[in-house]
Amino acid sequence: MSFTTRSTKKHHDRVEFPLNCSVAALQGKKCPNKYPSVFEPDESSTETCPDYFRWIHQDLQQWKTSGITEDMIERGKASAHFRLVIVGGNVYVEKYTRPYQTRDVFTKWGILQLLRLYPGKVPDLDLLFYSGDETKIMRSNYQGPNSTLAPPLFHYCGSEETLDIVFPDWTFWGWAEVNIMPWEDMLRAIKKGRKRTKWEQREPYAFWKGNPHVAKNRLDLMKCNLSDQYDWNVRLYYKNWSKVVDEGFNNSKLEDQCTYRSMVPMQHYWPIRRQDKCRDLKFAVEWGNNHTQQAQDIGKAGSKFIEEILTMRNVYDYMFHLLNEYSKLLKYKPTVPSKARRICVESTACKQKGVWKEFLFQSLVKSPSNKPPCELPPPYEPQAIQASMDKIENIDKQVEKWGNVYWNKLNDTNQ
Repeated sequence: MSFTTRSTKKHHDRVEFPLNCSVAALQGKKCPNKYPSVFEPDESSTETCPDYFRWIHQDLQQWKTSGITEDMIERGKASAHFRLVIVGGNVYVEKYTRPYQTRDVFTKWGILQLLRLYPGKVPDLDLLFYSGDETKIMRSNYQGPNSTLAPPLFHYCGSEETLDIVFPDWTFWGWAEVNIMPWEDMLRAIKKGRKRTKWEQREPYAFWKGNPHVAKNRLDLMKCNLSDQYDWNVRLYYKNWSKVVDEGFNNSKLEDQCTYRSMVPMQHYWPIRRQDKCRDLKFAVEWGNNHTQQAQDIGKAGSKFIEEILTMRNVYDYMFHLLNEYSKLLKYKPTVPSKARRICVESTACKQKGVWKEFLFQSLVKSPSNKPPCELPPPYEPQAIQASMDKIENIDKQVEKWGNVYWNKLNDTNQ
């Protein structure tokens, strides 16, 4: 006789805690505290996190020796949109300047979901967050014997020249203003959209649609568009988001962009130089059109990475380890700032309307995880980082060499 014990089925019977915005459910409280506060997973064994989690150590390396002090936080306020403090599992926010659209709302919502996924596991912490497009904390401003210590600033973007601490993008929980759904729903839609047109039947052009006026590189990119003088094999579309909203996003669904050939060659992308965009783009498209199987294989590899590695579970685990490692650097005990207000899922979502409320409800974590976070791998060895950078540089040079051969042949043909 075979049977299944109650303990092995426990995770199938986990209690869900949906969001209820009714007056009766809230009982006159903005944050009714009806969610579990202790993490009790069914499984004890854990798996190792994906290799890219190692970059958490690198992003926090700047403060490994000095630690993070309250003075650093105070000096960083001028660069931040808001300050977020977690004390005893509760989240408090102090706002400084108004961010663009509702990026801050969805970012804070993501952190609230992390606390629901792993209740009681996220330590007390105190952080600053910037939700704009450009990086803020320049590395060069904090180098030299007389320089001050850099303030820690969380942000969606990072670069070799800056010290911004990279945090998952707000769009994982939705970008309501442009109708981009929460990631799990968006990924399903992209998979469906990808099947509408076979690879061989897709438009043989590089494709981009967006607002070019938010960055110099985007404006420069528009020079590569189709003109009476030249065709760079690129189709660029200026997107007036105000008009798109009025039209109900009929021609701007992300999943509908899959009729164009994806430019992610080599492994997951094809390197394009900033200073020679048009020529590099034309060659990239020509290479893809003449090496369709290789281009398709690379496109599939990129899709597989997104579908299997960039899961919401990994997003939350990355957040958990980043915040956990960050909290270890604090040289003081976090306390609630006098001007901060507590936020929770009810106070955040219940007051929203339309698609904003819809996306928040769609991305709600309804019950604690049945297993612990993945195990954070150790930092990269310096030689491993250098080897990785050398490999990328060599690939870039190889692609540049291919491009030079292509253009030399084309020039000889036209003479």
